[in-house]
Amino acid sequence: MNFIKSIVAAGLVAASTSAFAADITGAGATFPFPLYSKWADAYKKETGNGLNYQSIGSGAGIKQIIAKTVTFGASDMPLKPEQLEKEGMIQWPQAMGALVPVVNLEGVQPGELVFTGEVLGDIYLGKIKTWNDPAIVKLNPKAKLSGDAITVVRRSDGSGTTFLWTDYLTKVNAEWKSKVGSGTAVEWPVGVGAKGNEGVAGNVSQTKNSIGYVEYAYAKQNKLTYAGVVNKAGKTVQPTIGAFQAAAANADWAGSKNYYVILTDQPGEASWPITGATFILMHKDPSDKAASSEAIKFFKWAFEKGDKMAEELDYIPMPEPVVKLIEKTWSADIKS
Repeated sequence: MNFIKSIVAAGLVAASTSAFAADITGAGATFPFPLYSKWADAYKKETGNGLNYQSIGSGAGIKQIIAKTVTFGASDMPLKPEQLEKEGMIQWPQAMGALVPVVNLEGVQPGELVFTGEVLGDIYLGKIKTWNDPAIVKLNPKAKLSGDAITVVRRSDGSGTTFLWTDYLTKVNAEWKSKVGSGTAVEWPVGVGAKGNEGVAGNVSQTKNSIGYVEYAYAKQNKLTYAGVVNKAGKTVQPTIGAFQAAAANADWAGSKNYYVILTDQPGEASWPITGATFILMHKDPSDKAASSEAIKFFKWAFEKGDKMAEELDYIPMPEPVVKLIEKTWSADIKS
């Protein structure tokens, strides 16, 4: 986390010391925060221009861009075409990443534990209460699992990460679908709330016998114990860039309306099942056109020069044909 904090500090200092009039302001998803912060630092060094991004959760980010208090909003839940139309906004995917279940269990190493979506749903429903529950033991016969109670950790804020997690659980656990469903905020049956990916990562790292869900960069930087998951094809997969890319390869961006694509529970033997894109939201007719223009320059730069930085943090860059589609969207839809 120190690595991420140092990048964030650099990016935010860059924003605060920037001299140009149209400083770029954004707010929203914590899912891409490590990536946007790394891009902000590099962009400042190259151009002298700053980015001030508030990692406050997708729900709050959506509210801020609707209210026009920031230049752009960021969300891991794509808005439906009718809502975009109502608010006079456009959206596009800026990068793709993945969520991982993380645990704090004595003697268990990263990747050793395996879950199915059904079991994850039952844990978050409160049906599976202890680590030595037969359903977990059956999947992990060699693991040393205690009879200790499971502490369930989930988001307390409106979150696109929660949307992806609950969307996945809705697809793989019928009871979850009927009782809870999906959304940026849901009526959680059980669990301890924490704010942001940062909060969930911190809570799991400090709480023995806990389980949570975070974007992979947070699991990696915090050295959390992640688990493998059985995917739609019935194969056990580990969170790797290859598994994320396999899921992302199924995305039909060109055939979608307003880039409304959700990548959870994708087919394919190698696909990681909890993969998703992170989206940027902007007004078609922005009140501050200079700031809007600067934001587009930043995102264009990120598409052109940010791929290596994205991959270093295990995010998936957008494919070149999709980037060209997005650039056409900018030209056609945003008034400058």
